[in-house]
Amino acid sequence: MKKSLQIVIIFLSFAACKKDDLNDPIQEDENLTFISAVDISRFPEISNLSPMLYDLEGNENDLLTILKNSGINTVRLKLWVNPISEHSGFNEVKQFSEILKANGFKIWLTLHYSDTWADPGHQESPNQWQGINFKELKDSVYNYTEKVTTKLQPDLIQIGNEINSGFLHPYGHINYIQQFRELLDTAILAVRTTSSETQIILHFAGIEDSEWFFDQVSIVDYDIIGLSYYPIWHGKSLNNLKVEMQHLSNAHEKKILIAETAYPFTLDWNDWTNNIVGSQDQLILPEFPATPEGQRKFIKEIKVLIKEVENGIGFCYWGAELIAWKGNESQDASPWENQALFDFENQALPALREFKN
Repeated sequence: MKKSLQIVIIFLSFAACKKDDLNDPIQEDENLTFISAVDISRFPEISNLSPMLYDLEGNENDLLTILKNSGINTVRLKLWVNPISEHSGFNEVKQFSEILKANGFKIWLTLHYSDTWADPGHQESPNQWQGINFKELKDSVYNYTEKVTTKLQPDLIQIGNEINSGFLHPYGHINYIQQFRELLDTAILAVRTTSSETQIILHFAGIEDSEWFFDQVSIVDYDIIGLSYYPIWHGKSLNNLKVEMQHLSNAHEKKILIAETAYPFTLDWNDWTNNIVGSQDQLILPEFPATPEGQRKFIKEIKVLIKEVENGIGFCYWGAELIAWKGNESQDASPWENQALFDFENQALPALREFKN
């Protein structure tokens, strides 16, 4: 009980911005609003150390106010079933999402259906669901998804994260296509039964093989195609990205968005944790150098590209908050501080100006 009270107090402290001081919240019926989103899933953890952040004018401010004033209208949060750490579990995400809603943000939940990171190479079932039969797994998926949708009431929900290879392995591996679809259908039915407003996203990493993947799920009842796009992994042609997004949207008659993207403002580092992006050959050059201006131009081009795609509805910047929050000598903190939306002095970067519509 004492620990729960401490968590609530911490959340209230970093959400100190008053709702009255913010722009009017996004209305629930504005379904066509362009989604300008950031993923800040680790901010509840980062906020424990109370880092000082500075807005675009150089004034100390809290994260949510900075994001809101920059035109960001949606926050994406990952959700793990029973994480080993205390972070990104149901209670933390519920508390954080309530604060975000009170400050006018739409909520986009990413259900990993795992106790840890899920991505194309890792789709490990939660520990408590391992060893059960397929029917029991479907029941668990339904009950869990129903609980999340009922209690958190997200505006957008992902059924899995980067599910190129399926999810909930081994049963839900895409090689077992019928079982994979049944698990998707089960989760989607739980959302549809619980909420008529929540939009459902299926999320694929990259554009290679995306056509094949979305053909496999063409009979599944979902609303939005979501793609990850990182130049380091998914190619350096924004034109190819645009062409594939338009093709997928047309072929499947779905809305489409970029579910994850990011770009470095430097190739330097601010702690001793190895960064994921750190060399010139991982960049799109000469158009987008690893500078604050290069990062800004990249985000601007992503936004323009999506708006030019028929049925393109928005994008999400991943890791906006991932500064070197544990200090300059930490070896287990941020591999992303050179791709955050704050520089090494925790000053908001010019890329934040590109989120306004």
